[in-house]
Amino acid sequence: MEIDSGPISSCSKEHQKIYQAWFNHADTDGDGRVTGNDATKFFALSNLSRPELKQVWAISDSKRLGFLGFKEFVTAMQLVTLAQAGHEITEGLLTAELDLESLNPPVMEGLDALLAKKRSPKKVEPDLSISPQPSISANWFISKSTKKVPLSSVTSIIDGLKRLYIEKLKPLEVAYKFNDFVSPLLTNSDFDARPMVMLLGQYSTGKTTFIKHLLKSSYPGAHIGPEPTTDRFVVVMSGPDGRSIPGNTIAVQADMPFSGLTTFGTAFLSKFQCSQMPHPLLEHITFVDTPGVLSGEKQRTQRSYDFTGVTSWFAAKCDLILLLFDPHKLDISDEFKRVIGSLRGHDDKIRVVLNKADQVDTQQLMRVYGALMWSLGKVLNTPEVMRVYIGSFNDKPVNEAAIGPLGKELFEKEQEDLLADLKDIPKKACDRRINEFVKRARAAKIHAYIISHLRKEMPAMMGKAKAQQRLIDNLEDEFAKVQREFHLPAGDFPNVDHFREVLSGYSIDKFEKLKPKLIQTVDDMLGYDIPDLLKNFKNPYE
Repeated sequence: MEIDSGPISSCSKEHQKIYQAWFNHADTDGDGRVTGNDATKFFALSNLSRPELKQVWAISDSKRLGFLGFKEFVTAMQLVTLAQAGHEITEGLLTAELDLESLNPPVMEGLDALLAKKRSPKKVEPDLSISPQPSISANWFISKSTKKVPLSSVTSIIDGLKRLYIEKLKPLEVAYKFNDFVSPLLTNSDFDARPMVMLLGQYSTGKTTFIKHLLKSSYPGAHIGPEPTTDRFVVVMSGPDGRSIPGNTIAVQADMPFSGLTTFGTAFLSKFQCSQMPHPLLEHITFVDTPGVLSGEKQRTQRSYDFTGVTSWFAAKCDLILLLFDPHKLDISDEFKRVIGSLRGHDDKIRVVLNKADQVDTQQLMRVYGALMWSLGKVLNTPEVMRVYIGSFNDKPVNEAAIGPLGKELFEKEQEDLLADLKDIPKKACDRRINEFVKRARAAKIHAYIISHLRKEMPAMMGKAKAQQRLIDNLEDEFAKVQREFHLPAGDFPNVDHFREVLSGYSIDKFEKLKPKLIQTVDDMLGYDIPDLLKNFKNPYE
């Protein structure tokens, strides 16, 4: 799978210098970002029509960040050149068989005069190197100051979500201990992390081989074999060189989004590692390889950590979850059933892959597919049919003798569909961030209602211990009371057993009473601030 790493490498050094000078001119704030307002002024010099410029922006800002960095700016300029030459602007235009190195910069009417006017002999010539621009959001979470961030300093949707989290959602989470019951507090790295794809399945269903197939090479520390080889959670991500970093180290690194895993203890962290390697695909997507889910007698052996809890934690962070099966391992064990159950609330991210499907012939494959759908239907408890990709995701040629030419054609189409799904992840990452943020805000609100309700049910003086035990034992009924009182959807409430387990370690009378102002702040954020944020960073030509 190839994801274009950017147009800069396809430019001659002379053109890079021109584009850097133009970029510096268009970037009126000097923060290394060309915003929508900057673009409307600068791109107007090209004399292209508004619909054409709308398409240029849509392709250049494919991740919907609301601004163009230098790389995206170069993409936009190349598209403008092609549009001026009469090409229709489409998403695949720059990946077509074009000699981008010989592609001249576009004609920008009056730009030379503007640049000459801007130059001053006393000033030092601008730096024309193409080093990455520093992010103004680098120090968001370093200071504990509660000083509000002005809207003018928000230069992307992600930065806007950070601001809203610090000012409006985090106070609610802290007040009602949301981080102890549901999810750790978010940090800067949680917002800036690359999109993640997690692979789940029983041992030897081809999870590690699947990653190797996409990367076209093994990652550091990868083991492949018919027995359970991957005995730990491995995060495969981009890095300057190939190396493995132990879990305890990676969990305390401020620039990594894994600090929340410390809640699972040293027993888990010793079974967690990060494998880094330079790879163009890993610049866009991070993979999470997982230990094989146990079945049969093996699943009676208790793991030393909460396996289901860890998969649930990663599920909340991931953009896509792939459940891998192979034709000879269709049974869904008790542990696998618990794991799939822990993915509740993330159904939109789940895809099923029937891997190694060329190990059976066409007739058997039809029966296997039917059996898999039946098994999944019993576990997922949903009337809708889940999307299942059929293929053989490894480096070996497809066993055409077993599946025939029609089967080979089917495999190729299925593989194309799955790869298209993966390619869409970086483009949809911003939308996913917003989706997860809104989901978290709603969960925090419900959590606050539950905690404050339990606090209200406690007596003022005598019999606190008995009252607490009664509330814990009848937690389902208390959830139902909260649902009726505040007209909340039942599906948004947390897992009762997990909530009861955490709650038993607290004194309920020490919880906060309901603070309507905090709830109202989050409601305003969901009703007004987030829609305004999306409106401010939409395509400037719409």
